[in-house]
Amino acid sequence: MYDVAIIGAGVIGTIIARTLSKYKLDIVILERDNDVSNGTSKANSAIIHAGYDAPFNTKKGKLNVKGNKMFDKICSELNVPFKRIGSLVVAKNEEEIKVLYKLKENGEKLGVENLKILDGKNVAMLEKNLTSDVLKALYAPTAGIIEPWELTIALAENAMDNGVKLELNFEVNSIKVLKEHFLIKSNDKKVEAKIVVNAAGVYADDIYNMVTDKPEFSIRPRRGQYFLLDKEARGFVEHIIFPTPTSLGKGTLITPTIDGNILIGPDSENLNKNSKESINTTFERLNLVKKLAKNLTDKIPYNLNITTFSGLRAEATIDDFIIEESKKIPKFINVAGIKSPGLSSSPAIAEYVEEILKNILKNVSLKENYNPYRRARIKFDKLSIEDKNELIKKEPSFGRIICRCEMITEGEIIDAIHRNAGARTINGVKRRVRAGSGRCQGGFCAPRVMEILAKELNLKMEDIVMENKESYILSGKTKS
Repeated sequence: MYDVAIIGAGVIGTIIARTLSKYKLDIVILERDNDVSNGTSKANSAIIHAGYDAPFNTKKGKLNVKGNKMFDKICSELNVPFKRIGSLVVAKNEEEIKVLYKLKENGEKLGVENLKILDGKNVAMLEKNLTSDVLKALYAPTAGIIEPWELTIALAENAMDNGVKLELNFEVNSIKVLKEHFLIKSNDKKVEAKIVVNAAGVYADDIYNMVTDKPEFSIRPRRGQYFLLDKEARGFVEHIIFPTPTSLGKGTLITPTIDGNILIGPDSENLNKNSKESINTTFERLNLVKKLAKNLTDKIPYNLNITTFSGLRAEATIDDFIIEESKKIPKFINVAGIKSPGLSSSPAIAEYVEEILKNILKNVSLKENYNPYRRARIKFDKLSIEDKNELIKKEPSFGRIICRCEMITEGEIIDAIHRNAGARTINGVKRRVRAGSGRCQGGFCAPRVMEILAKELNLKMEDIVMENKESYILSGKTKS
């Protein structure tokens, strides 16, 4: 019997788990897939919003600003890269300029610091590649960039370091409300828990509907598609560049990534409720991304594109974050409709859930041995020559380069496999150490990564998958 079962191992589920792991509680994370961060948390704009956009009287607005201020400490504790590079929302006509001033006023009501309206000349000095017809821009210096998948992985790892259990391949297909607890079933497994936290992303409505016959909200997926440019495009923009927002969202942006690539996207495409696995890209919508981005600049070097991808946003029928104990089902906490700025708000969302849980449990004690720190990941290419040589003497696997694009060693991959919440797939390795993230997108290193995974996990090569449970690559040896 667990005290708390958290359904969903995206950034929201894992940060709630990590926050609650400081208490004397038995906690389990239930994830339908074979890795953490396999959903929206791995496919988004990878930015921490300053917090001027969401209305000041909403949970989104309040939690975004609070969460933004928490990232420096969290990322320092978890050894996750995070940079405050600032954002610019550009306006090209008088109507858009009016929107900038409204955003600034809204942000100031929320407590966003140092917002400024810049004129076109100052914008051009900051960003040389933007279109010349920019009249003004809203500058928010507290906006930042991050690797959301590495953050999610680090949160899961640190939560497990502090006693949380992770159950992968646990696709919840029924929840029974018993007198004092919940019985949660997967295909061949079951878990009992006194409290359930529903952080299932685009599936949060399906999970809640398992315990109530009168749904309070529903969720439909909204797909966004992206281009990712090679590091050769580094410096094309120095800030996160937004158009003036519309009713469909913040718009198609251009931003540096934490690793030096350039990201362009997303578009905004409403899908039907049954399309919660539709993460394919399409020629039509990618062309729309190009068209929308052209409103910001016509100089984007798409010849340097190394991959395209898409992600899904959880669009709820309630136009705000849903974070509450169910009024119908005691001890069932919904954390749903967490679309943008969900990542930016995630630390504050976790604290919000923490307060709900403390109110339910009344007396819950802190652990004496809680450790908020995550062991730093060795980044071999960033070491000095002396440190590299010393490391290779101790562990020769760090002397074997597996991914030539990103200069990732065998030692780094082995370490990523054997940590808590460790890599089990090719893309799991990619997200943890960037093997396969470079120009060739794994064309050369993927077979070697498979060999390492098979060896370290004591599996056959045929058992190694690219990403999800059924994404097998090999069926057997040739000429056998």
